[in-house]
Amino acid sequence: MVKYTEIFYPIIDSKNNEEGTHQITLKISDSTKQALYSVHKALTNQLNNKRQGNAHTKTRSKVRGGGRKPWKQKGTGRARAGSTRSPLWKGGGVIFGPLSKKYTKKINIKEKRLALRNLIYNKRDKTIITNNFNKIINKPSTKIIIKELNLLGLSSQNEYILIIVSKKDHNLYLSLRNLKNVELIESKQLNILSLIRANKLIIDTQALKDINKTYD
Repeated sequence: MVKYTEIFYPIIDSKNNEEGTHQITLKISDSTKQALYSVHKALTNQLNNKRQGNAHTKTRSKVRGGGRKPWKQKGTGRARAGSTRSPLWKGGGVIFGPLSKKYTKKINIKEKRLALRNLIYNKRDKTIITNNFNKIINKPSTKIIIKELNLLGLSSQNEYILIIVSKKDHNLYLSLRNLKNVELIESKQLNILSLIRANKLIIDTQALKDINKTYD
């Protein structure tokens, strides 16, 4: 079962002052157990889809050559041998080696969106809403970005920060790419793993509108 809930976010400016509020309505799970299940299922799906499963070894039937019997069955004094591609031979096949495998798991779009809404609701007290975060700098500068984060009461050294914008600004991207604990994504790239990892969220008001519209 699901329920509708309203969240009122204060909008914070670059000097950490409140300049209004923004309201969104989310459809979330009505029980903690159901919410945890939806998030776990979506996370498992995302992690499995990232696995390549390319490890592959050849069995004796797949190794090239070895069709002719190396020597006759009897009379040589040597052990019997039927093929040079036997796993006992150098250059032969591999016994019980890894084979390529697909790890993908299916999840319905509605289930995935429900998991994202549950996480957004769960992170509501760790979320900062700002106006035009994309436009806070007009040239690439990691130093300025660190200063702006500090003004918002955040530290990229002590916590993992997820910044969600409607559309990535090139200057902002260049400024953030050297900070290992800061991740920049667009609202359409919202995913379970990034939300779970984040200790703090910074969401642009336009991105928040996109999220409310897309995942309603």
